Amino acid sequence: MKQITVISGKGGTGKTTIAAMFYALSNSVIADCDVDAPNLHILLKPKIIEELDFFGMKKAVITDSCTQCGLCYELCRFGAVISDDEYSIDVSRCEGCAFCYNACPEKAIEMIENKSGKLFVSKTKYGYFVHAMLNPGEENSGKLVSEVKMKAKEIAEKEGVEYLIVDGAPGIGCPVIASLGGADTALIIAEPSMSGLNDMARVIRLCEHFKIKTFAVINKYNLNERMATEVEYYCKNNSIDILGKIPYDENIVKQISNIEFPFKGNAADKIAEIWNRLKEVV
Repeated sequence: MKQITVISGKGGTGKTTIAAMFYALSNSVIADCDVDAPNLHILLKPKIIEELDFFGMKKAVITDSCTQCGLCYELCRFGAVISDDEYSIDVSRCEGCAFCYNACPEKAIEMIENKSGKLFVSKTKYGYFVHAMLNPGEENSGKLVSEVKMKAKEIAEKEGVEYLIVDGAPGIGCPVIASLGGADTALIIAEPSMSGLNDMARVIRLCEHFKIKTFAVINKYNLNERMATEVEYYCKNNSIDILGKIPYDENIVKQISNIEFPFKGNAADKIAEIWNRLKEVV
């Protein structure tokens, strides 16, 4: 089984659309690793078959043993300790650093499990789909991404599929780093704009750091062919092979609006060609 992680330096490049098409064209399991703002389920219309709670970093709670000395209030750098009639913790502000827990002279603070989100195992007409959602304001998205990938890999090995397709989050932060772990290949989806080029350059450097075999695709290239040429030039200078250029296609815009998947049209045909090329080089 090969793991292909589809990433982009910025949002809006068409990464999720392309990852979904790869999934529909292959014998695979897919994982949506953008747990802060997942959207792959909108296209795939899955049926959830398993739902698991995700527990992130532990949070502090002040117990009845508190003597109201106020030390925790003075020490907390995040403003999570509230001073009212008595001291309490604002869980939404608590970073789980456990400083107050270790400093409390009365041992009146406990660190408790905090349910931060949910992980889902679903079925679509194309196979298994693993996805998740962090609760609003919660941290540890990288940890949740790792759990999503672990579950998806477990299912992929059990089902004996050829590919695990990972739809990563945009950017270069913790969720992206977690989604690249164990990848055989990273496929960067770039758009022909100045911000698209700059952000692609950052994610290329990230892949180089982790020594991951990397390829690129230019999406909607015909909206700005001059910038598309600059993206090609940058990739050539950095030894990144471009597997294809996808034209802007209004058919896909309409199909997304009507939630019609898999997509059809010139862009969809080009995505199928790119998938066939990708299979040869993975």
